[in-house]
Amino acid sequence: MASEGLILLNIGHAVHYADWNYKNVNSPFARIYLVDKGEARLHLPDGVQQLSPRNLYIIPPFTLHSYECDNYYSLFYIHMYENQSLAHRILEDYIFPKEIAATAFDRALVERLLEINPERELKFYDPKQYDNSSSLIRNISKYAKLPLHISIETKGILFQLLSRFLEKAAPKNEISDNRIEYILAYIRKNIHRALKLEDLAKRCNLSKDHFIRLFHKEVNLTPTSYINQKKIEQAQLMLHTTDAMIKDISFELSFNDVSYFNRLFKKISGLSPREYRATDLPEKNR
Repeated sequence: MASEGLILLNIGHAVHYADWNYKNVNSPFARIYLVDKGEARLHLPDGVQQLSPRNLYIIPPFTLHSYECDNYYSLFYIHMYENQSLAHRILEDYIFPKEIAATAFDRALVERLLEINPERELKFYDPKQYDNSSSLIRNISKYAKLPLHISIETKGILFQLLSRFLEKAAPKNEISDNRIEYILAYIRKNIHRALKLEDLAKRCNLSKDHFIRLFHKEVNLTPTSYINQKKIEQAQLMLHTTDAMIKDISFELSFNDVSYFNRLFKKISGLSPREYRATDLPEKNR
């Protein structure tokens, strides 16, 4: 079951006393919070979001953010990962509302998810302690070993909670042209390759200039910008899940110039590859 769709990494209930203050968190998985008591603040690239009781919040994968808490604060947390081999990914393909009002049923779902996954709580709340390659791989492995009935119920609850955000979400790209929809899936499946605009245009039976104009009209990005964004997201995942050297990651993603790769990585993610990996040191080294 873990080979498809959403994968539960962690779930638990945390109580903080002005100690939930972590900066520059950027993970390959999504977070959902159900705030229980108290207030905190979530710093995002587009502003500050107040976290208040009886609300649900979502942080999509690869979103640079920071936490700020100066008093008592308790919440349920859910960390979930989406299979990166999928051509279409819900967590990456939609713009979600940051906050929605939680219902009693939402809370019951979260509590049930915790009940059937009793050993998935975080041992440490500092992202530097749990947001690393060994933890990610270990949690994916745990999920793969769940009994079938627990796996199905877990996935069902994750989709139900996600559906609450999807109700008011908007696709990042409203694709009306089948050729561009095909190319987006092709890019994701072949992100390690050197993707040339001429070849992509040929797959659409379009001239290069026509392809670029159509792509920009549909996606609101140039093909090059979109490809670079997806390559850097893949690089982030590789930095999390492998010990490969930065230069080897850049070459594997078909960047011939490591310096350019480093500059592009920082421009898109907010951190250099070295800084990004520094937040991912194994627990035993901390």
